[in-house]
Amino acid sequence: MGSKFSYRDAGVDIDAGNQAVERIKGLVARTHNPAVLAGLGGFGGLFKLDIEKMKEPVLVSGTDGVGSKIKIAMALDRHDTVGIDLVAMCVNDILAQGARPLFFLDYLAVNKVIPEQIEALVSGIAEGCLKAECALIGGETAEMPDLYQPGEYDMAGFAVGIVERKKMITGENVRAGDLLLGLKSSGIHSNGYSLVRKIFSKERGYELDMVLPELGLPLGEVLLTPTRIYVKPVLALLDRFTIGGIAHITGGGLLENIPRSLPKGLKAVVDEGSWPRPAIFEIIERSGVEKMEMYRTFNQGIGMVLIVKPEELKEIQELLSEMGEESYVIGEVTQRKAGEAACQIRSV
Repeated sequence: MGSKFSYRDAGVDIDAGNQAVERIKGLVARTHNPAVLAGLGGFGGLFKLDIEKMKEPVLVSGTDGVGSKIKIAMALDRHDTVGIDLVAMCVNDILAQGARPLFFLDYLAVNKVIPEQIEALVSGIAEGCLKAECALIGGETAEMPDLYQPGEYDMAGFAVGIVERKKMITGENVRAGDLLLGLKSSGIHSNGYSLVRKIFSKERGYELDMVLPELGLPLGEVLLTPTRIYVKPVLALLDRFTIGGIAHITGGGLLENIPRSLPKGLKAVVDEGSWPRPAIFEIIERSGVEKMEMYRTFNQGIGMVLIVKPEELKEIQELLSEMGEESYVIGEVTQRKAGEAACQIRSV
């Protein structure tokens, strides 16, 4: 009974946590703007809404994680990119409803607080916030040695955005004859990695440092490529054009996500081969994944789909090109008959 215990004896190092906070203060501050009313250290993040020019503002929120892509980061001991994925998965979701991201919060769960690792993770989150033009106003780091193995961690993100109610993207204005405009992805993004890691496993003869001829880069580097953030180009389009629907191509791939932007009675017809598919997907499919499973699991090179009017297509693509975005007409919206799938792949 005379023994004395400390939190550190239980595996939680408060001093290391404080050191990590000091390391990330500058990273977080880079994302702030005049609407952020306090820095790190408070019990909650403070953000002042500017809604004077809005008639009926609606807040839109989203939360997500990075998934087992984190296993790739841990295997490579590179932690400065998955934070970008974390932000992207959240802000791209709320963007699909027309919302402009305002602020972001993160939650990091680790086996052990390693200040350098936390700094790398938050550097990615801060970079993602800068790309999304939103402020990182708070977060939490939980050290839980009993739940995670040494070197392991997980992360979750939370984004809040705002949109004028009458400008919300709901899909109700989509009509038959509208076009599906796909925005190029940066690669696999952050979905399907349980299957990806199974395919590119050591048991199947792969190593993360090997360079496959089709890729021209180390496999691990390709798999760790961050999710593309579409906030700036899409918001620019929403200011000028009639965008009927927006689909963020995440879990469920093209087959399940495009229909989320369609009203009843309509379907999406995607033209196979109407865009250049990145080599990584060709390799995955050759490994034994059926074609329709590819469309249901992966983005196939299209990270976001905009439903646009044919008469606005040329100007939309010109503006996207000016902003460095590659886009492709990948199909169209048509009438849906009883019993038909909400998204079909058409061979051309």
